Amino acid sequence: MKIFVDENIPLATVKELVLQGHDVVDIRGTDDQGITDEKLWQKTQELRCLLITTDKGFAAHREDPHHGILIIRLKQPSRQKIHQRVFQALKRHTPEQWPGLMVVMRDAVQSSWKAHYKK
Repeated sequence: MKIFVDENIPLATVKELVLQGHDVVDIRGTDDQGITDEKLWQKTQELRCLLITTDKGFAAHREDPHHGILIIRLKQPSRQKIHQRVFQALKRHTPEQWPGLMVVMRDAVQSSWKAHYKK
């Protein structure tokens, strides 16, 4: 699966995603590091990627056409907790389910929304 990770996702998570065979785009250390959320969103959509982030602002795009949004929202986030919640979400949803799906992983619960595109 093609995945775009926001800068706030741990490097260990990025490495594990790659080890599992995912095509991962990580902008850390590139000219795009620090771009605005809107430019990041545009780039994610151009590349047709699932976006993994801790930034709740991307929830505003849940009804827009997209290739999947995974938001990790924890009260006391740590690299280990973020890592665990990312892989819990990826185990629950197949690559075919992600387009149009937004999942918010919290400490104890998961919320999911499937976009209903306007025609």
